Amino acid sequence: MLPPPQGPRAPLQTVYSHSRIDSFEKCAKKFHFRYVLELPADSESIEAFVGKRVHEVLERLYVFVGQGMLPGIEKVLARYRAFWDDHYDASRVRIVREGTKLEDYKKLGERCLRGYYREYYPFDADETLSTEERIVFDLDDEGKYAFQGILDRLVRAPDGTVEIHDYKTGRWVPTQKQLDEDRQLALYQIGVAKQYGDDAPIRLVWHYLQRGKRLTSTRTPAQIEAVKRAAIAVIDRIGVETEYAPTKSRLCDWCEYKSICPAFGGSPVR
Repeated sequence: MLPPPQGPRAPLQTVYSHSRIDSFEKCAKKFHFRYVLELPADSESIEAFVGKRVHEVLERLYVFVGQGMLPGIEKVLARYRAFWDDHYDASRVRIVREGTKLEDYKKLGERCLRGYYREYYPFDADETLSTEERIVFDLDDEGKYAFQGILDRLVRAPDGTVEIHDYKTGRWVPTQKQLDEDRQLALYQIGVAKQYGDDAPIRLVWHYLQRGKRLTSTRTPAQIEAVKRAAIAVIDRIGVETEYAPTKSRLCDWCEYKSICPAFGGSPVR
């Protein structure tokens, strides 16, 4: 017996992320290429490549620590080099900065890991709740605005505060004012609060590994509400966008779609 006919399926709900809305704000054309047309990136920047390898090694380090094992720094660096060799493809990784060699970037990742290891050894000052955890939550009560994020590391500090940790391997270190206005981890706080309760104290923590700096920020309920409203406003703008005009900036040299972007003579893609 044949099953009864099914009606048309509702379209899958878009789950937004900080990178998705940030991409739209910085350049609607890049957003169009990546999220609307879903064009595969033909390459990635060396900075992104180094960041991924460092994140992988730190995630693995905390997994070992959670199992009661503490690898020495040379083993940590050996794993970093192995991850590098396993993933590096010269045809896909771009070096934009003139005069900077591939080996310089490889050593940069090693310095980041050495500095972090030296600072936090033996990694028992707090409790790791999760690493590289994907959280999915709604920005609104009606479930219209689904959001997701990846937490580099979720921590319970000695004072009981839940901390959202984020690793940065770039050169730039923001001011405290800029950190207090940062949207990414504040949005993640919304999802974490749904897990641990709205009354749970939450602290946002950034590790600027290249500079050896640890910076923190906390948000009031009013500030979190403002971040939530601002993110929803961007999502609403995305929903009605039709032009996807490019925005030229210094970031264009690092864009994986520069070769096809109309702002640089690329053929129109629709």
